[in-house]
Amino acid sequence: MAKKKEEKKLKRKLLHKYRLVILNEDTFEERISFKLTRLNIFILFSFSTITIIALTTFLIAYTPLKEYIPGYPSTQLRKQATQLMFETDSLKRSFEINKQYYASIRKVLTGDSLTVDFNRDSVIAATQNQSLNIDTQPSRADSLLREKVAQEDRYNLFNPATAAVTNTLFPPVKGTITESYDVDTKHYAVDVAVVRDEPVKAAADGTVIFSEWTADTGYVIILEHAGNLISVYKHNASLNKEQGDLVKAGEVIATVGSTGTLSTGPHLHFELWSGGYSVNPTNYINFE
Repeated sequence: MAKKKEEKKLKRKLLHKYRLVILNEDTFEERISFKLTRLNIFILFSFSTITIIALTTFLIAYTPLKEYIPGYPSTQLRKQATQLMFETDSLKRSFEINKQYYASIRKVLTGDSLTVDFNRDSVIAATQNQSLNIDTQPSRADSLLREKVAQEDRYNLFNPATAAVTNTLFPPVKGTITESYDVDTKHYAVDVAVVRDEPVKAAADGTVIFSEWTADTGYVIILEHAGNLISVYKHNASLNKEQGDLVKAGEVIATVGSTGTLSTGPHLHFELWSGGYSVNPTNYINFE
């Protein structure tokens, strides 16, 4: 019974009507009046609170206002982070490429020759297997084409194009070879004795990829030419070109000297590298 009385008492309190009146302070004229209950006030307050929370959540989640909240990442920052990630990846790839490139230049400066080992038996066996499956009989179309080309070459007034390096390389200096190219002693160059301050000329058109001083070989300049060909000029007295310069065949790039701890007199230490392999310069250039 007591419990029911308390429930009825609470219900009367919640549903008891009150009147909210707004009066004119000077004339006490009634302007607006509202009939309210405690239950109405509670519902109105709860609804207002929920509405405010919903609006605040919407503003934070779907408007730029969220960027002003401390610790919340902005759209611009995310874009910048993504762009920096791509740039970092590109820089990493460029670094690896430059690292390999400088490693190749270092091998040229130190005279480390690259060699390739072949298994003779496996090469012979592979050649025999391939020869068994090849039809060596020329077809009729091939025979006609060969005959046509032979007739055209017969009356050609010009010399056929060749890939001979001797026609494209220019002697950097003229003098006496004091030390020849020797793979056994790892002397991958020719030393040409020349008068001091004699001009050193570019062996072919190319780009200067190295032009610096080294302790062992003094003033060194390296040119990169077409066809993956590199020419190296060491022990110079001075350098006339800088890294990145474009040079023509026969253009003066340095002067003969005797710089560096490995030099014993005025001369040019000249190297040729083709595809990463050292080659004998005397096979392509006449220094005398």
